[in-house]
Amino acid sequence: MITTVEVERFSLTSSRPFDEILAAIKGAVGHPDMVEFAKATAAARTFPEFESTVREGLGKTGLMRFMELDHGSVISKAMGRDKPRMVRLVIGNPLIMQQMARHVPDAGSYAPVTVLVEERSDGVHISYDRMASLLAPYRNSDALAVARDLDTKVETLLSETAG
Repeated sequence: MITTVEVERFSLTSSRPFDEILAAIKGAVGHPDMVEFAKATAAARTFPEFESTVREGLGKTGLMRFMELDHGSVISKAMGRDKPRMVRLVIGNPLIMQQMARHVPDAGSYAPVTVLVEERSDGVHISYDRMASLLAPYRNSDALAVARDLDTKVETLLSETAG
């Protein structure tokens, strides 16, 4: 079966420097050591223990960074020059994911979320695909309420970061 999902993309363009924007986003989310985090969450015997471990890894936004991919370095190597600068941040919160996925299991395909920070000639573009749009086809009001809260969290972070 194939389902068509229409995605709403939240995008901002900022005149702030690329490094400043990237540092601001990274400074607002937690940075647990993912190897240790995986061991600790796997070792949790109860949900409250799991929840405690997750909360320790969250930043002031209630989110953590799972991965950072430097897409720009890959593209620039292929092009033989030092541009473009493009970083994909995979951020989220396992507690938020489970609140959505218990109602719509496919939410696990979309969480954690991706934020793309890309330097272009007209400024730094910051983009995010809204979770509520990804879950809309499933028509589950409980999952959508959680997704909208997540969208607000991420979009607030990106708006504040963009200046």
